[in-house]
Order: sequence, then C-alpha cells, then structure tokens
Amino acid sequence: MAHRIYANELETLHDCVETCNYCLESCLEERDVKMMVDCIRLDRECAAMCSFLAEAMTRDSAFVPELARACAVMCKACAQECEKHKHEHCQECARVCFECASMCDRLAA
Repeated sequence: MAHRIYANELETLHDCVETCNYCLESCLEERDVKMMVDCIRLDRECAAMCSFLAEAMTRDSAFVPELARACAVMCKACAQECEKHKHEHCQECARVCFECASMCDRLAA
C-alpha cells in the first residue's frame, strides 16, 4: 500500500537512480577518467542512497524522514559535482539530482 502513497516520490527516486547510473557509465567512457573520479563516486553513492530510500518507502519504514534527509544531502552533493562538468550527461544528472533533493527535503519535513 505504501507504494501507492509514495508513487510520485518513488518515480522521482527511480529516475535519479537511472540518471546517476547513466552518468556514471558515461563518465567511465570520457577521455580523462581521472578528472571524473569524484563524479563517478558520487553518482554511485547517490544511486545507492536513492535505491535504499525507495526500498524503505515501499516497506513504509518509520525511518523515511531521516533517510530522506540523508538522501537530500547525497543528491545535492552529486548535483553540485556534476554541475562542474560540461558533459551533457553530467548536466542532466545535476538537474535530476536537484529535483530529487527537493522532493527528499519535502519528505523529511
């Protein structure tokens, strides 16, 4: 039943996971991968955090507000790192992560 209550939020989290994973894979194909290391790491961590929050939401966990707060921090960090890079995949990831962070901030309130 919780998945119905959180349908929009789960979709936002799923979009963020997909976008972070795409950004991560795309960064690995860039010429100067060393320059992308922080972006790759944050993409991976952000995707994992969003996945974990989505799982907690489907279980209707009592910890959703706390997890959402942590997820917002992670999404903002990922977005800020992605913004530093001019690649289209990084810019898209930044946009999606900022949207997800806003949603997480609302959940945490």
